[in-house]
Amino acid sequence: MNSYHIIQRVLLTEKGTRLSETENKYIFRVHPKANKPEIKRAVEDVFGVHVEEVNTMNRKGKIKRERGLHFGRTAAWKRAVVTLREGEQIEII
Repeated sequence: MNSYHIIQRVLLTEKGTRLSETENKYIFRVHPKANKPEIKRAVEDVFGVHVEEVNTMNRKGKIKRERGLHFGRTAAWKRAVVTLREGEQIEII
């Protein structure tokens, strides 16, 4: 997998903004089969920063109900919280 296939998007949430401002951590939605070394390499390649630590978590899809008794599920996905070296940051527009 290439770096742009591993990193699917940057998650812009209140928690992510707070972490980036206070603890120099950024949250990404990543490919479900990517492991921590691959995520680290991808973030370093795409954004040109040095990664100190990567934490990942698998998020279950939510159960959704459609008209009547028809149930479905949203897609499961993987989230990565990446800690950067002191003094470095990612410019997110």
